[in-house]
Amino acid sequence: MERILTYPAAIREAFEQEMSRDDSVIVMGLCVDDPKGILGTTSGLLEKFGPKRIFDTPLAEDGMTGVAIGAALAGLRPIHIHIRMDFVLLAVNQIVNMAAKMSHMYGGALHVPLVIRTLIGKSWGQGAQHSQSVYPLFMNIPGLKIVAPSTPFDAKGILIQSIRDNNPVIMVEHRLLYYQKGYVPEEIYTCPIGKARIMTEGTDITLLGISQMLIECLRARKYLEEAGISAEVIDPISLSPLDMDAIIKSVLKTGRLIIVENAWLPCAAGAEIIARLVEQKIAMDIDIQRIGFAFVPCPTTPTLERLFYPDAEKIAVTAHKMLNPNEDRWQPKSTLELEEVEFKGPF
Repeated sequence: MERILTYPAAIREAFEQEMSRDDSVIVMGLCVDDPKGILGTTSGLLEKFGPKRIFDTPLAEDGMTGVAIGAALAGLRPIHIHIRMDFVLLAVNQIVNMAAKMSHMYGGALHVPLVIRTLIGKSWGQGAQHSQSVYPLFMNIPGLKIVAPSTPFDAKGILIQSIRDNNPVIMVEHRLLYYQKGYVPEEIYTCPIGKARIMTEGTDITLLGISQMLIECLRARKYLEEAGISAEVIDPISLSPLDMDAIIKSVLKTGRLIIVENAWLPCAAGAEIIARLVEQKIAMDIDIQRIGFAFVPCPTTPTLERLFYPDAEKIAVTAHKMLNPNEDRWQPKSTLELEEVEFKGPF
């Protein structure tokens, strides 16, 4: 029987298994020892491992990131949790000038095995300063690895791989993914950084969804089936490094590509993917579109949020128009519940 876990339960299990296996793994961050345990991802760890290995930190992101970097240089493997990605901006100097460059500056004699977990996405109308998704900023920095798993299976596997990596890794988690459920093996396993996953195969168009936008792409695929359109859906999982081989193979098959961001479009992951396709002279014959945040600060009201964020209907309508440019505007007829597009696995 397949073992089904929620996304946060998969992350918590990764913590527990790696902390049990390796005494050098520690967890720090705002509210990690709170009874709610960062939406359940750290629940019960304090009782099992004690306050020396899992502890709350003050509102001092820059200083505490420095503590995490120092701990990593001293031989520990810290996981530093920021409950909103907006707050990571307060630690940019430590992450960009220290963690990312330390191994290079010391000729490989030093390493910073640091994982930074950070949450993105809307939840209850948190507005301009609490809903940002700035992973493209960090994709520009050599020495940093960026991952954004979308399924519980990958959340556990890539977190364990990130903890074991000797380089700093930023793990991006969308709040709405915390409602996902899927197949997660009980044993310890890893997922490689830099390897994308083909979630569903198709022939007419490739949909690439980053983080929670993967779920919207899976919904869009269901909508497109109504119109007889076969969509291949890719989860990049790793944003830096990118698995261009998987993307190239898919777009050469389908001839069309929509990249759906959990961010603003200028200089984002989609722009980088398209630039690489152009450099390899692949994009010349490929029909490509990007969908992402409206280029304004995130609004607070639900009505404006619906205009600001991409969703499955926008993706499906865009895809249909790419395949049927001369037809009048098409609209999907059905509605989909979350459970209908959860990828249960196993992989």
